[in-house]
Formats: sequence, structure tokens, C-alpha cells
Amino acid sequence: MQFRRRLRSRIVLSFLLFGTLLSALFALSTLFLQNYLEDQLIGATLKQELDDYVTQLRLDSSVLEPFYTRIQGYITRPGDPNRTVDAAVRTLPTGVHDVSIAGGAFKAAVRKEEDLWAFLIYDVSDNQRLKKQLIPALVGVVLLFSVLSFMLGASASRRVLKPVSDLAARLDNLSEEGKPDRLSVHFADDEVGQLASALDSYADRLHHLVERDREFNADVSHELRSPLTVITGATELLLAQPDLDQKVRTRLLRIARAARQSADITTALLHLVRAEQGIDKDSAAHNVGRIVSEVVHLYEPLVGNKPRALRVVEEDRVSVIAPESVVAVTVGNLIGNAMRYTAEGEVLISIGNGRVRVEDTGPGIPEEELDHVFERHYRGQNITGKGAGLGLAIVAGVVAAHDGDLSIESTPGVGTIVSLAIPLAVGLGDSQPTPS
Repeated sequence: MQFRRRLRSRIVLSFLLFGTLLSALFALSTLFLQNYLEDQLIGATLKQELDDYVTQLRLDSSVLEPFYTRIQGYITRPGDPNRTVDAAVRTLPTGVHDVSIAGGAFKAAVRKEEDLWAFLIYDVSDNQRLKKQLIPALVGVVLLFSVLSFMLGASASRRVLKPVSDLAARLDNLSEEGKPDRLSVHFADDEVGQLASALDSYADRLHHLVERDREFNADVSHELRSPLTVITGATELLLAQPDLDQKVRTRLLRIARAARQSADITTALLHLVRAEQGIDKDSAAHNVGRIVSEVVHLYEPLVGNKPRALRVVEEDRVSVIAPESVVAVTVGNLIGNAMRYTAEGEVLISIGNGRVRVEDTGPGIPEEELDHVFERHYRGQNITGKGAGLGLAIVAGVVAAHDGDLSIESTPGVGTIVSLAIPLAVGLGDSQPTPS
């Protein structure tokens, strides 16, 4: 659920960034407004007070210079060396200014006329200290809002993603057999509900396609039985004639074996379709060694005059609870594939320890192609000759349908080993290895 974690993280991060930026903007605005209002209010007040004082002074020269705890006024003349006025203030032009005197912070209102200079100085050191104390408080507010935003984002992400998580969980728990349960009935009529409805529609279409393919495969497999039965019956009748030529008899035997092999394939395919539908369960145990021997007998004519051998070694008797035709088709495809690519050497089929191993001395398969050999219609780059690339794919499908195990090992220039096992394989007793 890495995607869900990433989505939840993005939601939480969005809330955190929004809360942090908003609180930081609030803190900066507070500082800005505080400085602005202080400059405007104090500056305007000092200027007004200084103008009023100068006006009164011109009406009555005996008016004393204003003096308060934090405000001090001074009157001097141009060129008058009044040492009571700090030099930093005396040089200021008319207006309101920020000035530092003896390490302290002050605002100075200055009014310079031809006959007098007036100064009004306000101590703002306490204001500056309060401002410095305000900054940590605002930082604390930003951190507090960030934490609250994180908690709110985490809570919101859980509420928002819960329907999505529920939908994903229901998808994972859908039954693989039969028509899947409806998802939309479990969700409200919102965006997630719309997604669930779309998934229901897609599941319906997919189920329809699967059922149609199953029915088609079942019908084809069933209908193929009739002509194969006719071929087999006609062949048996011909073989029963006592005066039959030996060459003709050999060819008829090959036809009979091919018809039987085709019948086995048809039966296996029909079984797989029925197994997918949950019917036609075969509980009988079949001797794997006997089935393999019969399959090998069908492939012996393929040896011909080439310098290659086909050999079976039964290390111990093995029984498997699966249809005989399924085992025959599976082993037959492995043997046929090994024979096709083994120009010389040996194809060895070994039975034992609950597994069937088919080992050949063919050209081998490059490592980069091993992950693809069981795919439908896949043929190696260096493979020549005819072939649809379905043999190993059929084997993989059969083994998967029976929850079996299939593995392949190959060394270029040495050969290939394919090993398969169908569950519920058990030993039937002690027996001597019987090579054939």
C-alpha cells in the first residue's frame, strides 16, 4: 500500500504547509502592522506635539520646554552650541526620525526655522524590548499552528482515504470463482462510489468474456471427441484385418497413437474448463510412471535415425490425484519440446520424489529468455523451425490450474531441465528403478 501512504503523505503535507504558511503570514503581518502603526501613531503624535509647543512658544516665550518621563523637549537657536541636544539629533532635518542615543532607541521630532530649532525626543527602548519579546511568541504561534495543521491533515487524510482503502480491500477479497460481488452497494454516491460502479461494470464485462471463452473451449473440446472417436474406431477395424501389410500396419499404429494423443489433449482441455467452473473433480489416483511410459511410446517414432535417445528412469512409483489425460498432455508437451530441440544426445525423463524431470542435451536457453519461455507464443531468438510457442504455455497453464510447481534450468550449449510437480503426489511403495 505504498501508493496509499504516498497519497496520505501528500494530504498531510499539504495541510502542514498550508497551516505553516498561513500562520507565518499572520506573524509577519502582525510584526509589520505593529511597526507601521508604531511609526505612524508615535511619529504623528510627536509632530503634533512639537507644532503645538512651537506655537505656544511664539505666543508666550516663557513657556517651559516639555519634559516627561519618556519625552524630552529642547529649544535652541541656529548656531547656538546647546550641548544638551545630542549631536546626532542636532544634525537631523525637519521631520520625524529614528535615532540611537547612548545605546538606546528614540524617535526624534525635529522642526527647524530661521530663528529657532525645536526638538522633541521620545524614548522607544521599551517598545523595542517588547517587540523582541513578541517575536518568540509569534514563532511559538507558528509552531503551534503547524502541529495543529499536521494533526488536522492526518485526521482528514484518514477520513478521506478510508473509502479508498475499503474499496481496495474489497477488490483484494473478491472471489476468483463465479460472478464477483457488487462493490457499489457498499459505498455512498460520491466519487469513490462512482469508481466502485465503474469497477462493477468492468467486472461484469470481464466475467462475460471469461464465461464466453470457457463455453467456447468446452464446446470445441466436446465436439472434437466425435471425429477422433471415428478415426480411432476406423483404425482399430483396419488393424484387425489379418492380411494387412506391415508398412500399412505401422502407419495405422501411428495414426492410432496420434488420434489417442489428440483425444487426450481434448479431454485435458475439457477438464481444465470444467475445473475452472468448479465441476468435474477427479479424485482417482493415477500412476505417473505408467502414463509417462505410454506417452514416451508415442514419441519413440520421432527418434528415427538421428543420433539421439529417449529414456525413462522411474526412481520410485508416484501417484497423482489428477486426470490421466492432464498428466499425459503435460508430460507430452515437455517431451515433444525436448525432442524438437535435441538434434543429438539424449532426452531423459526421470520420475521420483513427487516430481517429473525432463532433461535434454539441446542447445539450451539463454538466461535472459528463461523468464519468458512459459509465455504464450514466445519463441527464443535463436529458435528455428515451425512452432506456435504454445507447448510450454499449455504446461504452465495446466500446472497452475492444479496449484502445482514448475521450474526450468538451462545452460547454453549443455541442455535444459524442466521439473514439474502436481500436488497430492504420494509414493506408492518401494520399487526398483526401471529404465526403459
